[in-house]
This record gives sequence, structure tokens and C-alpha cells, in this order.
Amino acid sequence: MPSSRSPTESKRLSAPRSNQSAKKAGRSSTSTKVSKASKPAKAAKKAMKAATKAVKAVAKKAAKAAPRKKNGVVRSYDPAAVKAVGKATEKWAKSDLAAVTQKMPLRRKSFVTDSGIPIPDVVTLADRKTESPDRIGLPGQFPFTRGPQPTMYRGRLWTMRQFAGFGTPEDTNKRFKYLISHGMTGLSTAFDMPALMGYDCDHSMSRGEVGKEGVSVSSLRDFETLFDGIQLDKVTTSMTINASAIVALCMYIAVGEKQGVPMAKLAGTIQNDMLKEYIAQKEWIVGPRPAVRIVTDMIEFCTKNMPKWYPVSVSGYHIREAGATAVQELAFTLADGIGYVEECVKRGLDVDDVAPQLSFFWDVHNDFFEEVAKFRAARRIWAHVMRDRFGAKNPRSMQLKTHAQTAGVSLTAQQPYNNVVRTALQAFAAVLGGTQSLHTNSLDETYALPTEESVTIALRTQQLIAHESGADRVVDPLAGSYYIEYLTDEMEKRALEYIRRIDEMGGIIRAVEEQYPQKEIGESAYRFQREVEQGDRLIVGVNAFKSDKDAPIELLHIDEKVAESQIARLNQVKAERDQAAVDAALAKVEAAARGTDNMVPPVLEAVKAYATLGEICDVFRKVWGAYREGGAF
Repeated sequence: MPSSRSPTESKRLSAPRSNQSAKKAGRSSTSTKVSKASKPAKAAKKAMKAATKAVKAVAKKAAKAAPRKKNGVVRSYDPAAVKAVGKATEKWAKSDLAAVTQKMPLRRKSFVTDSGIPIPDVVTLADRKTESPDRIGLPGQFPFTRGPQPTMYRGRLWTMRQFAGFGTPEDTNKRFKYLISHGMTGLSTAFDMPALMGYDCDHSMSRGEVGKEGVSVSSLRDFETLFDGIQLDKVTTSMTINASAIVALCMYIAVGEKQGVPMAKLAGTIQNDMLKEYIAQKEWIVGPRPAVRIVTDMIEFCTKNMPKWYPVSVSGYHIREAGATAVQELAFTLADGIGYVEECVKRGLDVDDVAPQLSFFWDVHNDFFEEVAKFRAARRIWAHVMRDRFGAKNPRSMQLKTHAQTAGVSLTAQQPYNNVVRTALQAFAAVLGGTQSLHTNSLDETYALPTEESVTIALRTQQLIAHESGADRVVDPLAGSYYIEYLTDEMEKRALEYIRRIDEMGGIIRAVEEQYPQKEIGESAYRFQREVEQGDRLIVGVNAFKSDKDAPIELLHIDEKVAESQIARLNQVKAERDQAAVDAALAKVEAAARGTDNMVPPVLEAVKAYATLGEICDVFRKVWGAYREGGAF
């Protein structure tokens, strides 16, 4: 690329510091006058003039070759250079490439990314002829393609989270403390299926599921145990819960108050992305519109009362795990984020109050370069949407903050130790893409919740990347790569086309009701599986490089006694609480649900009275009805 220094800067930089110091010394000296310059001085002066002349010549040449404007747009590359490279590439394709492929044909007729983006034979300067510097920008500056912060990991490493949650609250509390002692910098909480679906541990629908895929919680007593000995103003906590997220948030607030920590000092994230539940994960209580109303209530409450808390983590992770491509994950996730902002703006909230408190959660799959490009495209799209569509003025509103998790769906039961390698590559892609927070999956998660040994390996994977790979020393290291910039542009273009279609349908809520994203993801999942079964897509250890015998691995087992102890605790809570206070608090929750008052204050009151998660969610079912989804074909 041409020099970025102007002729003026080149002149200024050409003067040797020692010569400037000599001039100053000469002006200040009064003891001696030199009438005639020495030969060395003359030689130095002559050399300096020659150097200055050379610098001017270089500056003049650079100015001629500087990016030119076409239709008012500055291009990154000199048109003459682009034209020359284009001709050279055409010649190369007809001669060198053609000669080699005639002798040894390519392994495939065409190459594409996992999202179906065509990959050219070679990407060169000629393919970047329309590139503009402001499309890429600088770290910490609009459109944040290169990262939301100027220093990125040179200033602060990403937060290292490991998903923890199983069995009783006591079990998970011990795992939290174990991970903290091994260098984890943020808590990440998984809840069991009954809690996710809004049922207490003693409900008939909970049978066989209590504590199995996350921690069992039914009342504030469980949350008190879960965070026992962990000062909530000293940690950040992520909670992966959606349909009953309002209850979990209120329980967390109540525990903080009991510790003497006001809600304004609580820092963390609650997933609370109901739109992606209808799109992908299928864990809900009520229909899309009342669910989004609760989400909006939580955003409004946190915006006014919890400045350090992210009330929604707009989640592409589960969309990708359901079978979406990277482009679909990018598009549908950003569409969900747009939908939440629209609902808040309709309510009269200022976009610059709302947008800074939204975060995003991405899957990191196996197509390494496509995943890096996805993060960069996401930031650029979001920045433009917030500024140009919603009129945001605060740069923080335009900064897309990211948590990432390696792809659970990519893990295989066959040859499970291969999962360590997959996770390392995916984690490295997330770091090169510029994530602010990262969870790495454990090798045994296709079988069960991870053991302490496997979760330690997963955490060590992040620590190795952070402290030994060198990735922490440079910001956006792949920026300027012809291929990465090509993929970033292609992903942006294709994601925006999806968003345009959703807008034409009337927005993401309407699109979800018509099951448009669901159908698109279903088709992608079908194509992927067909490719695997036909051998067009190779999965090491599954349909290629198979082994007759897999090494046994240790698994974590959850005893059925967990359910018994949890039910006993719940019965004790119900026996000790003030039932009249519980009934009164639940009545206020119902009144707010039927009206327009914010739902968080009455739910918080109910939680403090030890109303259970199931009792509060039963109010939602009573007012809005339990949701059932129709088939999508």
C-alpha cells in the first residue's frame, strides 16, 4: 500500500534528532565561535541534503500513488496496481493454474465455505478494487470491524468462562469455587430443564430431569446456596436461562441484597433471548408476543437500575446448534437484536440507553476463516444498523459486545479426544475474531456434563491461547487479508439480504410466527446431514478415519438422590414461608401481567417472599396460556 505519511510529515521526520540538538546547543553557546566548518561537518551537511531530497522524492511518488476518489469514495488501493494485478491473475489462471490442474485435477469441482460462499482459486488485490478504508476502519472506531476497543487484548484479555451447573446448588457452588481457583474470571451458570421450562423440582414434568443438564433451582433458598461464599460484587455472572429468566434475575438481585450488594453494583449477563427460543432451542412457557413483552420489561428495568448488567444476550449460538449456517446465524441473531431494540423504542426508551446494555452470543464452528469473518461482519452490520436505522449517537450503542462458545454440535462421541483439537481451533478463531468473552467446550460433553479433568483441559485451552500463542499481542491480526476481507464482505451482504426479507415480512416477531427462520434452518440442517451421509463432508472419526476401538473416558453421573434432596428442600421452604405474603405477591404478578406495569418489581417481591419459580411461571401460563408450536415444513 502507498505510504500513509504526507510530504510534510516526511520532511519533519527526516531531520535527525542529533542535528536538532546540535542547533540548540550552538544557539546557547557563547564561549566559542567557529569561523569555518570542518570537513566532517560539510560531509554531514551534504549527506543531510541528499537524504532530504530522497525523502521528498519518495513522498512525491507516494502522493501520486495515494488512493484516489471515485464518486466521492476513497479506495484502499491504487487503480493502476489493481488493474495490473488483475491482468497478472488472469494470465496466471490461463497458464500456471491451467497447466497444473490439467495434470492433477482439483479435489473438488468447486470450493465453498460451510455457508455456501464461493471460494475463488485465489483472492488478490484485484478482488479488493472497491474496498474503502472506512469500511474496515481502526479498532475502537466506527464501524468497529476491527474490534470494539482500541487496545483489545493488549489492554485486557477476554473473560474466560466455563459453563458450570449440575446437580444440587451445593454441587455447582463447589464447581464454581474449583474453577475460580484454577483461573476462571467469570461465572457461567447452566440450569436444568425443569427450571428452563418454568417447573419446580417436584412437578410431574420434572421427573428424571432434576439436576441432569444443569443446576436445579426452585426457590430463592436454592440461589442463596448456589452463590454461598461468592461475593457478587467481586465476580461477573452469566446465566443461561430464557423463558423463566425474569425469575432467575430477581433471585440473583435478592441474593445480592442479602449480601449487602445493591443491584446497581451487580455485573453480568442473563441470556433472556426468547426470540431464538422459538427459532431454535424450543424452550418456552408462553407465546412470542407476551414473552417479548417480559424481555422488554427486563431491558427497561435494567437500563434504569442495573447499569453493569446485560439484560439480554442475543444468542446466535442455539440458532447455529440447530443447524443454521454461519450466515443464517449472523442474520437471524442480528434480526433478533433489531427486534428487541424496536420494541424498546416503541415503548419510548432512548436507543442510546438501551443498545449499550445488549450483548451477543455466538457459536464458533469448524470453518476457521468463515468464523473469524463472522465476528467482523457482525460488528460492522450492527454499527450501521444502530447509527443509520435507529439514529444512535453514543458510540457504545454501536459497539457489538460478544460472548462466544465453541460449537457443541461439532463434538463427536466417536474418538472424543479429537474434540480437544476441534475446541482449540474454534477458540482460536473466536480470539482472532475479537470476542470479549469465551467458553470452551469439554471433550466429554457428547456423553454427559463435563468432569473436573475435562473442564480443566478446556480452560487450559484458553489460557494457552492467551499466554503462549501470541494472539494477545496484536489487534485484529487477519485484517487486510484478501480472503478474510472478502469473506467479511460476503457474509455482510448475505446476512443483510436475510434481514431485508424479515423487514418485508413485518419484523422478526412476525417472521417467527410464520416460522420463516425455522424453515430456513431446517433446510440447512438437512443439507448438512445429507452431505455427511453421502461422504461429501468428512467428519474425522465419524465417516472418515474411523477407529475400531475408542479409548474409554470418565463420565460425570448425576444420582437420582439429587431430586430427592431438592424436593425435600423445597418442601421445607414452603413449610417455613409466609403463605399469605406469597399469595399477595403472586396476585401482584398477575395484575402486572394483565396490565402494562413493568413485571420485574412484582416478581422481585414474590421471589423475596419465597414464591417458587414454578408458581410464578404458572401465573404466566394462567394469563397468557401455555404455548404450543405447529409443524413447519
